[in-house]
Amino acid sequence: MRIPQPQQIQRIRQRLRDLGAAPCHEGRVLRAWVQGRSLDTKRRRAENFLPLALRDALPGLFAEWQGLARLHSEHPGEDGSARLLVALADGQTVESVLLPRDGLCVSTQVGCAVGCVFCMTGRSGLLRQLGSAEIVAQVVLARRHRAVKKVVFMGMGEPAHNLDNVLEAIDLLGTEGGIGHKNLVFSTVGDRRVFERLSQSTVKPALALSLHSTDEALRRQLLPKAPDITPAELVALGEAYARSTGYPIQYQWTLLEGINDTDAELAGIARLLAGKYAVMNLIPYNTVDGFDYRRPSWERAAEMARSLHRQGILAKLRHSAGQDVEGGCGQLRARTMVAAKGAFAG
Repeated sequence: MRIPQPQQIQRIRQRLRDLGAAPCHEGRVLRAWVQGRSLDTKRRRAENFLPLALRDALPGLFAEWQGLARLHSEHPGEDGSARLLVALADGQTVESVLLPRDGLCVSTQVGCAVGCVFCMTGRSGLLRQLGSAEIVAQVVLARRHRAVKKVVFMGMGEPAHNLDNVLEAIDLLGTEGGIGHKNLVFSTVGDRRVFERLSQSTVKPALALSLHSTDEALRRQLLPKAPDITPAELVALGEAYARSTGYPIQYQWTLLEGINDTDAELAGIARLLAGKYAVMNLIPYNTVDGFDYRRPSWERAAEMARSLHRQGILAKLRHSAGQDVEGGCGQLRARTMVAAKGAFAG
């Protein structure tokens, strides 16, 4: 069986043009798809006019785009979140998370090559990139469940390793998708290409940087295949982007008991982020079966946040969405694959 190639937004645009779409028609169709609007092509008002060939092709096109991301299973959390296991057209699966307050976390790859030692997704390595249309299709799917006004690229995968597709998806979501630019959040372990490309983009998203340690050797141990950028350089690059866009950098810090929840790390954070346009997000580790890492007590995590506040650092203690359903990124996919193998063996 031929495996479908990941769908690109640029290819979709070209197909629309081949069907006679002018730029205004193209935008109208893409807005309808991404925002979940209906196109009443039977009414003869000028704003509903589309070329005949395009009008006739629309049912098939929308059915095809709907097939880019289908709901495999849904796992509601007590916090108002819901983790979605999303089936792609080739049978692969990725995870999206409906977040409280109209947010959505999407995946950008099947698997991940960074190999963060505490992450289930990284354990399987990178299987393939998601096409830009597959990334957007996760938003379309989520909007059938609830409103989506913020999208964070923080699910399975490293967006910097799929940069062209992620930026193409961001561009569509920030224009025809009706999402404010600062409500599109590009999350990365850090890659110099990201800072160069984002500064040149028409749609400039907010930036979340996975820091996890201020100690260069420890960070390299935790993120073994991340680019060779020191924590100090990463913060310097982030600060320049923050000042150019007017959005604070969100630093991500997964709290691992006995590893990066120390007083030495607190001092390092205060030193690196002093005077910076930044928010430190402290996220207690979402426990994964088979991994030795543990989250610190909530009291310790709260004390870290208070300590940073006292030192002038804006810090927020975050809950990882869906902890009560054991839905840390990669876990839903991994459990489904294990179940499928068991059924096949039986």
